[in-house]
Amino acid sequence: MLNLNSPDDNSNRNSLQDPVSLNVGGEIYTTTLDTLTRCRDSMLGAMFTGQIPVLRDNAGNVFIDRDGRVFRYILNYLRSSSLDLPDGFSELNLLRREADFYQIHPLLEEIRHYEASVALGLRGGPLGAMVIVNFDSKVRVLHFNLRHGPENYELCTCSVRAFTVDLFCTWGAFLALLCERFSYRTSQGLTSPQPCNLGQSRLKLEWVPRPDELPQDQYDKQRYRGLFVINLEATRSDDTINMHQGPCEITNMQTFVEELLKVSLAEGFKVDLVTPDTAEILNCTSLRLVKG
Repeated sequence: MLNLNSPDDNSNRNSLQDPVSLNVGGEIYTTTLDTLTRCRDSMLGAMFTGQIPVLRDNAGNVFIDRDGRVFRYILNYLRSSSLDLPDGFSELNLLRREADFYQIHPLLEEIRHYEASVALGLRGGPLGAMVIVNFDSKVRVLHFNLRHGPENYELCTCSVRAFTVDLFCTWGAFLALLCERFSYRTSQGLTSPQPCNLGQSRLKLEWVPRPDELPQDQYDKQRYRGLFVINLEATRSDDTINMHQGPCEITNMQTFVEELLKVSLAEGFKVDLVTPDTAEILNCTSLRLVKG
């Protein structure tokens, strides 16, 4: 027999005390109110702050008539803010449906990223895979004529900063991901960088952000190109995964290092060596990452 507590019943809130026991589709879980209300705007947040009624089973456990097996992954996400799935996890559709039912939007976003990684063949990968990156930047001074009229020219000077990243990776699929994540913008539009060698183990990126004082035609004349990060977001329609791209320009090396670390750590890499100072990783000249 199930008992229904009204959200207006003060005894409902008083009865919700740590630890909380839940019966989810026949599976019993024990956790805390803090964990269950971690996402306040979710259905669980509403249930365990007294905004909507809760059901109880004969043993007094809060009862939720949903799939009990995948709820463990939802609960662990609320505990750690990390989506941890076993290798070969085959119930992603069910997990996404349950996360949507509970309206846990950050978890839905994590699932979308997970699907994108699966689509690119990145889940798993060889342990001990290594990424070695060297960073460099130089200031160049340009002189150009700025035309004000038919015979009226002004000699102008402008400084630009040229960035270079030389990256070596022993895992080809990860290098392919980087080529998907970063793109050059030229006068012809966005284009993906390509590995430097047939073995697809080395990637060299060179770009120059255009300063405001440098006219676009002069920038193009120098054959400079900008570098953009492409934020991949996967959405599913039936069995099709669609990638939506939102380019954002990289105007300094710190932003590039931050994006590189974001992608690398998400794929299981760990920082192994930072030169010259570990405490200044965003300003480093070289970096080594190892997949753990």
